[in-house]
This record gives sequence, structure tokens and C-alpha cells, in this order.
Amino acid sequence: MLYKILYSFPIQLLINNLKKNQVLLLCWFFLFMVVTGNFGKVLGIPYLFLDPEYMDKVDFWSFFIIGVAIGGISMAFHITCYIVDSFRFSFLGTLSRPFSRFAFNNSIVPLAFLIVYIISIVRFQVDNEFSTKIQIVVQVMGVLGGCLAMIILLITYFRFTNQDIFKLITANVDKQLRRAPISRANVLQRLDIARKKSIRVDNYLDIGFNIKKVNPDHGYDKYSILKVFDQNHMNLVVIEFVIFFVILILGIFREYPVFQIPAAASVVLVLSFFIMFAGAVSYWFRNWSITAVIAMLVLLNILVKNDLITSEYQAYGLDYTAERTEYSLSKLQDMSQASNRKEDKIRTLEILQNWRMKFDSSKHPKMVIITASGGGQRAALWSMKTLQAADSATNGNLFKQAALITGSSGGVIGASYYRELTLQNALGGNLDLNSSRYLKNISRDNLNPIIFSLLVSDLFIRYQSFQYGGFQYKKDRGYAFEQQLNKNTDFVLDKPLSDYKLPEQEAIIPMLLIAPTVINDGRKLFISPHSVSYMTSSSVYGKDSLNPDIKGIDFQRFFKSQQASNLRFLSALRLGASFPYITPNVRLPSTPPMEIMDSGISDNFGISDALHFLYVFKDWIAENTSGVVIVTIRDSENNKPIEKNIDNSLFQKFVTPISSIYNNLGNMQDINNDNLLELAHNWFENDIYCLEFEYVTRSIFQNKEGEIFPPSDKRIKDEAIERASLNWRLTSREKRNIQRNFYSDKNQQALIELQQLLSADN
Repeated sequence: MLYKILYSFPIQLLINNLKKNQVLLLCWFFLFMVVTGNFGKVLGIPYLFLDPEYMDKVDFWSFFIIGVAIGGISMAFHITCYIVDSFRFSFLGTLSRPFSRFAFNNSIVPLAFLIVYIISIVRFQVDNEFSTKIQIVVQVMGVLGGCLAMIILLITYFRFTNQDIFKLITANVDKQLRRAPISRANVLQRLDIARKKSIRVDNYLDIGFNIKKVNPDHGYDKYSILKVFDQNHMNLVVIEFVIFFVILILGIFREYPVFQIPAAASVVLVLSFFIMFAGAVSYWFRNWSITAVIAMLVLLNILVKNDLITSEYQAYGLDYTAERTEYSLSKLQDMSQASNRKEDKIRTLEILQNWRMKFDSSKHPKMVIITASGGGQRAALWSMKTLQAADSATNGNLFKQAALITGSSGGVIGASYYRELTLQNALGGNLDLNSSRYLKNISRDNLNPIIFSLLVSDLFIRYQSFQYGGFQYKKDRGYAFEQQLNKNTDFVLDKPLSDYKLPEQEAIIPMLLIAPTVINDGRKLFISPHSVSYMTSSSVYGKDSLNPDIKGIDFQRFFKSQQASNLRFLSALRLGASFPYITPNVRLPSTPPMEIMDSGISDNFGISDALHFLYVFKDWIAENTSGVVIVTIRDSENNKPIEKNIDNSLFQKFVTPISSIYNNLGNMQDINNDNLLELAHNWFENDIYCLEFEYVTRSIFQNKEGEIFPPSDKRIKDEAIERASLNWRLTSREKRNIQRNFYSDKNQQALIELQQLLSADN
């Protein structure tokens, strides 16, 4: 019985794949890891598969498209294995419809994936999206229906093409081989192996699930082997072109929602193309396959390096055709000279004077500085929720008394959205700033269009362009990020940076500093509608000098010739949220090009920038206020408990020194910021109050005021403990969990202190 199973066709195909087709199995392994949450969870990649969106909905059709893609990659896997390995199983030449039987017996891996995928969908939808049984059944039927539809379509194609192409091959096979020496050599070599080293198979599973024995004395001839091979090689070429054509069409029409298929389907589509490409390389180059792949990568590298293939990601609104500003230390020192700093300081003092005029001249109000940490979509939602609730609880005094907003990435995006809404309200918009609609908007999916654009455009050729501010730019995943964020926020942020200059000048809204990191040298780029060269020099912490240390770059002054004020505000937000591999690093028009990365690399919490600003204007602020309240909106816990040591594997011990530094980057920044705050209490001649609103995941939280979940409720405990992933996509469970955090005891205490501090001034 054991030998019967061992030498069955399905098991021998599986063993053969493990021995010879590891590259193909690697694609399936990647999919297994993703759908089970063991790969990319921190970036939210599994959500693309477990909760796919199509036309802004998660329904039957979104899962149906995923099913179609899975059916496609399954058939791509079968075709490639058949072309590469069918000659090893010579009995196939004696069977009718050999490919169908080969695919049926080669389905262990695709079938296992489909089962695991469906189980993962059910668990995810129950635990994270709170879907009903009917909804889950519909979703599973969508996957199965799409998969079955694609398999039936391709099998039908094979049946019809077999009839015509086999006749053609039968009549002309020798003639074709003579014209193609490489094909002749490959096929005849495989024919020789098929005769001498055919893999033993005692039985196979027929399409009707009947077990049939293989006749050990079967006969085959040269033509049957060649027909089987050449027919399916043609199918491989045809389907490869079809997949590439589909990717091309999706890229061309990606502005139309109907063509914006779920990103997971795009992932599977690209993997299908890769599987068949790997099969073609293996067939044509055989023992030289690795050499051929390396040669292709070297060629691609040369093309990219010499800009023959566009690789630059740009900031929209800037003029990339103008003469580029020299990016050198001497140029930075010239722009940060004392006269420039003095001029910019005078203009900002005018803003602070306008801020002061909002209050009774007989009182000294407290100045609020808001800092919002990065953390992708979770930070954007957490920032928005905190500002909404805190501003409402203080009767609008939080934003009335706010003079500056700093921070990073998603936190700044959430704060910018709320700031824009308050601006519209101040200009007569009559908005309900505390509406849950805005929380829903800022937490909408932004990951799907980014990954979709990456796969249908960025990985191939960015051939589409668009115009903004009179300039032309390529459409890429940076464009996709901005367009989706624009759509999610009802298009209120789609304006040039200069549109915020007057509202900030008149202190209608607080100033906003976006400070991404320059990869070239680690300095900060300070983006604001105003020139803020006083933020660029460390000399403000001591005696002014002729050659101050340059710690940052004033965006407005440096890129004045490239129309800095015309920068799209959405692009400014993207510059501060350039998370590796997701939102691409941007190149700015300087010589050499200035490459930009996420603000969080330098200071994820914005504290250092807030204190720098405070130091520059410390005399005026100390004289005109009754103190400064620094409101820190953190998407992580300060002073986290020390984790217990665990017995690491050899690999974990190898990567621990590097991973520990990365994982503790926030902790190191906290320690540095705490030191800066302690020093600030010494040099600032007034009071500094520090209030923190933290997104913490270790406690049981309230759903709303007055409603407390009992600690004995294990489901709520588990939900509270699980931290939202760092990405641009959140589950329903994560959204609810983030918003509940505001009602934790610690955050409520911070709110009470904020109310008390601000109520004394009004």
C-alpha cells in the first residue's frame, strides 16, 4: 500500500517539484506565508488577500477576481511543470488529453493553498471584520467560483487548440526542428532522457477520481513526445502574452475604477507571469539558466543606472526642467546665514503676534504645540480621533491655542486633515468637526491602490503621464497614494502649499512643519509655506557664529527656483511618509538629487522640532504666554515594559544585533527627546506642560464613555492586546480598537489635565 502511494503520479510529481522546481514552489510558499499572516503582516500585506477591495467594496466580486487569479496561477504552474517535466513521464504520450491528466495529478500544492486560503479567510472575517455567516459563505463562493471559471476557460482553450495545433505539428515537426537548432537540441535531449531515465509511476488519478494503473510496457514514439511538448510550449507563449497584455491594459485604464482589480489579484497575476517566465528560461537555457538570469539582472541594472528605464519618483508641483540647485555644504551654509535666519524669524514673529491677538490682551494664554507621531494608517486615525475628541472636550480651545504642529508620517496626515477641516469651518463651512465621517474617511484603505500601481506600472514601464501645476509627471505608486488619499479625504487637501501661507500668517490655523529626512546626509528638510531657515542651524542653541552647524534645509529657500510654493500639499505629506517599498523615496531637483525618506527616521514624534522652534522664540513666548503645553499624540507607548529574553534560534541570534537597533529606534528617540525636554525646563523661563495621548494595546478599553468591558471577557482582551499593523490598511477590528484607546484611563487623565490647563485661559 505504501509503495502504491509512493509511486502514484501525484506523489511523484510532488517529489519532482521539490527536487527540480524549487523556484516555482517558492511562489506558492510566498502565497502560503502571506495568507497565513507569516509574511508582511506588519505592512498589512495579508489584508490584501483576506479582505480584498474592488470598487471600494469587499463582496462576492472582489473575492471572485481573486479566485480567477488563483485559477490562473494554478494553470500557469501546471503548464510550466508540463513543459519542463512532461518528458520525464513517458507514459503521458500514450494517454488522450495528457495535459488535463497531468494538471489533475499536479494539483496537490494549488489545492492545499486553496484550502488554507479559505480557512484563513473565514478566520480573518470572523475575528477582524465581524462578518456574518452568510457574508462569509458568499465570499468563499466567490473565490471558488472565480477559480473554477478560470480553470474551465483555460481547459476549454487547451481542448480546442490541441485539435488544430497537433495536426500542424504532426505534419511539420521535423521541418520545424531543423529550422530551430536550439529547440531540436533541447527536445531530442529530453527525448533521450525520457527513454533512458523515465521516472517510475505505477498508477495515476484519472479525471473522474478513478485510480488507473500505468502499463509498464507502454510504447511511445518520437512524434508523440514532441507533439506534447511543442503544443504546450505554444500555450505557454500565448498565455504569457495574454498576462502581459492584461497587465498593460490594467495599467492604461487604472484611472477607471472597474479596471482597479484587488491588489492581491495583481500580485498573483505577476507571480503567474514569473512562473511561466521561469519555465521558459529553464527550457531555453537549461543548465545555463542561472547564468541567463544573472545576465538579465545585470542588463536591467545598466538600463536603470543610465536612466534608459525611468526610476525617478518626483514631487508634484516642482519644476524639474529648471536649472537644478547645487546641493553642497557651502550652499546650505549660504542659505542658512544669519541675515536669512533673522529675516525668517521676524516674519514668524508676525504670525505669533497674530496668534496672540486672538486672546484678551489682559490675559496671557498658554501656547499649545501639537506633535503627532508616525505609524501609517493607524497613526493617521489615532491622530484624527485624538484631535477630534480633545478639541471638542476643550470647546475648540485646543486648536484655537495651537501655534504649531510637528510630527511624522501618518500622524501629520491625520493632523493635516483635521487642520483643513477647522480652516473650512473658520471660513464659514459650518462643519461638524466631531463627526465620525471624518474618522471613516482617514481610515479608508490606501494600500490597495499603492500595491496595484506597483504591480501594473512600477515593476514594468511607467508610460503614463499627467499634468499638475503646469508640469508633466509620470504616474506611479506615489501618484496612486496621493490620488487615493485625496479621494479618501473628499479632495479637501488637493491644493498647493502656498494656499496655506495666508491662513497660517493670520493665525487662523496653526503652522505645520513637515520634516522628512534627506537620505544623502541625514539632515532634515523643513517644508512649510514660509521660509524657516531658523530651523536649519544648531547655532540657535548657543552663540551665533559665522559658520554654524547645518542640521537642516529650508525647503522654500533651497527650491525657490524650482517653484517650491507650487508643491502639491499632498506631495508634501507623501514626502514625510515615504515608507520603504510602499510609498517610494522621492528625488528632488537638485545636483546631486536630494533623496527623501520618512520623517520618522530622524524623530518619529516631532519633539525635537517643537523644542527647536520653542528655543528660537523662547523670549517672545515666555513674555506673551503663561506657558507652553506640548500635546504629544503617540501611536506607541512611552516607557514600555522590558520584554523577557527568550531562547533564540541560530538565525535569530544572527539578526538580533541589527533587528534590536531597528525595533528600539523609537525607544532611543524617546530617551533623546526626554533629555531635550529636561534641558528645555532650564532654558525656558516659563512653564512647560507635557501631555501624552498614547495608543496602547495592553489594557481593556471602553467602547465609549460609561461602557466598560469586563476583564473576564477574553475576546475583548485579545482584541485589545493585538496591535494594529504599520501600514495603509486597517481592519474593522483595528479601527475600533484604535478609537477605543482614547478612553483608556491614562488618556482620560491626560484629557482632564488638558481641559484644566486651557480652561484657565478662557
